[in-house]
Amino acid sequence: MPRIAYVNGRYVAHRAAAVHIEDRGYQFADGVYEVCEVARGFIVDSTRHLDRLDRSLRELQIAQPMARKPLISVMREVIRRNLVTDGMVYLQVSRGVAPRDHVFPTGIKSALVVTAKPVDPRLGAAKAEKGVKVITVPENRWERVDIKSVGLLPNVLAKQKAKEAGAQEAWFIDPDGTVKEGASTNAWIITRDGVLVTRPAETGILRGVTRTTLIDLAKKLDLTVEERPFTVEEAQAAREAFITAATTLVMPVVEIDGRPVANGHPGTVAASLRNAFFDIAEKIKA
Repeated sequence: MPRIAYVNGRYVAHRAAAVHIEDRGYQFADGVYEVCEVARGFIVDSTRHLDRLDRSLRELQIAQPMARKPLISVMREVIRRNLVTDGMVYLQVSRGVAPRDHVFPTGIKSALVVTAKPVDPRLGAAKAEKGVKVITVPENRWERVDIKSVGLLPNVLAKQKAKEAGAQEAWFIDPDGTVKEGASTNAWIITRDGVLVTRPAETGILRGVTRTTLIDLAKKLDLTVEERPFTVEEAQAAREAFITAATTLVMPVVEIDGRPVANGHPGTVAASLRNAFFDIAEKIKA
């Protein structure tokens, strides 16, 4: 069955989906996006994802493309038309189409694209059993990474560098040697004392939805969470390390810059968090 996309009010064949060449998302990366996991026929953590979408739009002064209830209806319809039970639903909102000029145009409508694709959950589970490798790269992004902008070129370059190094993720590192976040994930460690550590999300990183839900889960499991910076050396010496995102859930990290974390195998805490995540996450029927 061919894939279907929603583009500015129309459901169209994915292969024929298109936006105008003067869409500001294309011209200026003047847009934002969200990705929600679809698992077992449910959209996961939709409220937090759409709340973050709203915040990103407000920060960039982009108009809402539609109200929350019809937007969820569009998401569900795209998921239904693409026969997705397990996978991802992707939303992108740009400021809209206008003659190319740096200043904000007036009198235009924001543009909305929604796509969905199936992902076999067994692939993620198999990867989690082995764990992933991470490299580090210097922080070179703009300061407003708290906005989930489509301007991801530094992230793309970091991911490519990771791939060329035989790794699956890259962590951005501040000049003081502390870990910011991954190119598409949040970064975590578990200390030798069993404390979960992740960088504070007030500034400098994206407040990951999976990250936030995982903090809720950790508290439910009586695990201690510290939101503080940690160094690369501390991560390499940690009991466990892992990354989180809607696309990875909880993914163990077994190597950082060529050095194994602990015994070089996924740890038990990350595995237990991954296994329990679906039970605590918000779920609405897709």
